[in-house]
Amino acid sequence: MSDINDRKLRMAMIGGGPGSGIGGIHRKAALMDGQIDLVAGAFSTDPEKNRAQGRDLFIDPSRVYDSWKDLLDKEAALPADRRPDLISIVTPNHLHFEQATASLEKSFHVVMDKPMTMSLNEAIQLRGTVQKTGRIFALTHAFATNAMVHLARH
Repeated sequence: MSDINDRKLRMAMIGGGPGSGIGGIHRKAALMDGQIDLVAGAFSTDPEKNRAQGRDLFIDPSRVYDSWKDLLDKEAALPADRRPDLISIVTPNHLHFEQATASLEKSFHVVMDKPMTMSLNEAIQLRGTVQKTGRIFALTHAFATNAMVHLARH
C-alpha cells in the first residue's frame, strides 16, 4: 500500500447532481490542483440524473450509488487502497448534519459546504463526533475558486 503522500486523495461526493450549481463549484475547487480524484458518488435522489452525472464525470458505474447511505456503507467496506479518503457533502443544508455524522462514523474525513448545521445543538453534537472519531472535518467557502476572486488577488 502506498503512502498517502505519494498519491492523489480519493474523494466521494454526496449531492452535486445535474443542475446543482454548488456541486460543480465544489468539484472544480477540489480538482483544480490535480491532487484529488473523484472516485464515487451519490449525486441525486433521481436515479437517472444520478447515473447521468456519474457518466458525465467518468466514474465507474459500480461506484455511483442510489443513496448516500448506500455510498457510505459500500465504500466503507472496500479495501483501504480503494476506499475514498474523504467525503464531500454538497447537499441541501438541512441534510448536512445527518450526512456528516454518518460519514465520520464510517471513518471518512469530511469536507462540507457551509452551513455546518441548522442549529447550535447540532453543531455541538457534530463537534463531539469529530472529536470521538478523530477524523478531519473541513467546512468550505467554495467561492474562493471563483475567477473574479483569483483576478482580484492578482
